[in-house]
Amino acid sequence: MSIEDDVALLERVPTLRLLGDTSLRMLAIGSDQRDFARGDVLFNAGDASDAGYVVQSGAFQVTSEDGGPHELIARPGDLIGELALVLPMPRPSSAVALEYSSVIRIARSLFQRVLESDPAAAKRLRDEFAARTTTIARDILRAGAKLT
Repeated sequence: MSIEDDVALLERVPTLRLLGDTSLRMLAIGSDQRDFARGDVLFNAGDASDAGYVVQSGAFQVTSEDGGPHELIARPGDLIGELALVLPMPRPSSAVALEYSSVIRIARSLFQRVLESDPAAAKRLRDEFAARTTTIARDILRAGAKLT
C-alpha cells in the first residue's frame, strides 16, 4: 500500500482521525506493515504492549484474557490495542488472525513523538479520552444504582 492509502486507512479510525492529516501522515510514514497467516497470533493476553495495530486486510479474533464472553472481530479500519499507544501495560486480550491478514503497526514511541510534535492534536486526543472516561464513570454509577 502507498503512504496515501495508509493515511486514508488511518483516517477511518475514529481515535486517530482526531490527530489530523499531518500527524496521520507522520504515523503512516513511521509505521510498518505486518502480514499474518490464518491462525497466527498478533499478541497474547499478558504480553507487554508497545504498539497498537490498525487492521489493513483480513480479520482478527480478539478474546479477553479470562476467556469470557468479551470477544470481538477486528476488521479493516479497526484499531487493536488503543491503550498501548499511550501507556505500557500487559495486554488484556489475545488477537489471532482468522484469515490471511495485514496490519499497520504503530509503535508507542512513534505515537508519542507525533503527539509531542503536534500539541493541538494531543489536546484533541486528551479531550476525547476524558469524554470517554466521563461516560464510563456515568455508566458505572447507573449500573451500581440499579444493583442497590
